[in-house]
Amino acid sequence: NRPPLAEMLGQIHHTLHSDRILPDRLLELVRLRVAFWNQCRSCMATRMPEGLEDGVTEGLVCSLERPQEANDLTPAERAAIAYADLMATDHLAIGDETYEGLREHFSEPEITELAINVAYFVGIGRFTATLNIVDGLPERFRGSEERITPWDSELAKHKDGG
Repeated sequence: NRPPLAEMLGQIHHTLHSDRILPDRLLELVRLRVAFWNQCRSCMATRMPEGLEDGVTEGLVCSLERPQEANDLTPAERAAIAYADLMATDHLAIGDETYEGLREHFSEPEITELAINVAYFVGIGRFTATLNIVDGLPERFRGSEERITPWDSELAKHKDGG
């Protein structure tokens, strides 16, 4: 309904993907974690090709259920996910301590890139969630009123040996 705005959003999306300094794997994990908080079904069902190429597997996605306990996430990934969790759920809780924790793993330009990506994921994902675009998605992402996850609980149980 607003082609100039859609074009501008497309340019932002393109820039966020084409001028990265952060690993694709990290940004895909963060994107999927934010998609969970947003309850954006199309975002949760989608796997970005660059993330897959950088090692994001469904087993790794299952780590997002309890990221601070996951053995297959790096400390930097856990810090980025914790930051994304706060941005998506309690952004005013982010303070100097949060940024100091990020500085243990990331440079200032990387923190800025992470923050801009997370802001984009939160905003666009919430908008997309309100559109409830589920046609063509796998069955587990359609038709349910309950909270869903980008990780498959059955796969997570198997991964954890349960």
